[in-house]
Amino acid sequence: MRVLGIDPGSHRTGWGVVERHGSRLTHLASGTVAAGSGPLAQRLLAIAVALDAILAEHRPDAMAVETVFYARNAQSALQLGQARGVALLCAARAGVPVAEYTAGQIKQATTGRGRAGKEQVQAMIRVALGLRVALGLDASDALAAAITHAYLADSPLAALVAQRPALGDRR
Repeated sequence: MRVLGIDPGSHRTGWGVVERHGSRLTHLASGTVAAGSGPLAQRLLAIAVALDAILAEHRPDAMAVETVFYARNAQSALQLGQARGVALLCAARAGVPVAEYTAGQIKQATTGRGRAGKEQVQAMIRVALGLRVALGLDASDALAAAITHAYLADSPLAALVAQRPALGDRR
């Protein structure tokens, strides 16, 4: 199973592709779409163009995207939601099914702690994938989403995880 993980953002969108064979994970590619600081519509277009190319190149079986459940600033939450919408649209156009997980669920699945910090997630992703160099936080968060789905997609617990917020999620 090949999974594209997305960590949406209106300025920077992280992405990562993993492939699972049995219990083994392989890191195929990852990076960050830097959408710049121009008008929102132009940033969203840059994200869409990049994600379309990533989807065409890597042909994932599924896409895993972090959900938005909390933001301190309403404007930031709205822009983040629009970046998520672009990712969902790109997946739909490519015919790729989408799974959504909360940040707490992803952290729980990758570190064992629903309230782990970004740096802890980054370190665990590096170990889990046997990477020699550290990735940026956006790319490591995207890979964490991909890994979460790669392991949970065919698990009998997948439906339960999708319905229940992890410890630390504020719903």
